[in-house]
Amino acid sequence: MRFIAPLLFGLIGCAILISLGTWQVQRLAWKEGILAEIEARIDGAPQPLPTEVSPSAQRYQPVELGGAIGDGEVHVLVSTKSQGAGYRIIAPFTTEDGRTILLDRGYVPNEAKSAERRTGPATITGNLHWPDDRTSSTPANDEAGNTWFARDIGPMAEALQTEPLLVIARAEDPPAPGIQPLPVSITGIPNDHLQYAITWFSLAAIWAAMTVFYIARTRKTAKGPAT
Repeated sequence: MRFIAPLLFGLIGCAILISLGTWQVQRLAWKEGILAEIEARIDGAPQPLPTEVSPSAQRYQPVELGGAIGDGEVHVLVSTKSQGAGYRIIAPFTTEDGRTILLDRGYVPNEAKSAERRTGPATITGNLHWPDDRTSSTPANDEAGNTWFARDIGPMAEALQTEPLLVIARAEDPPAPGIQPLPVSITGIPNDHLQYAITWFSLAAIWAAMTVFYIARTRKTAKGPAT
């Protein structure tokens, strides 16, 4: 009888931990499906710029635009794994039908922040995006010094006198020397469900081992020393 309580405690604990791990496996399948949908949308056929903006419906929408890159830039601090700290170059882009929007041209290193860049006629392939760069710990933008810490679409549009609509370039034609496009992708979207599942299942195994060890030790103690 003395083993029933620890055995039940061990079984209930294992059941709870295994159920949490199973739930994370289910969440993993759900998240992978979402990511597959996003990736398919990113790589889909280009569509016209929307006249009525709906971020939830139009996020990642592919576009191909003819027009001209205008003068003026916003510099947004960014860091890449391959090249380190630098800036995203956000410029105004006027389409062939006369709309002026924000264009995220890509990355330049720190030393190229103030360099001259090619403007004028260009064809842009890219995706609409509404970035969520800003968190509670993000500093305020230094607009006077043109150092921004987040791609705040409203203030950027006001600074460059454009519509509050942002296209992230996948490519410019002709290419812009010195600018490395940073196209949207699923790489930055967190998907930690596999790690969580492994953690819960590992805890269940540890819990089971501890239960077996405790019962075995209790049983040995109950028998007393061998005579």
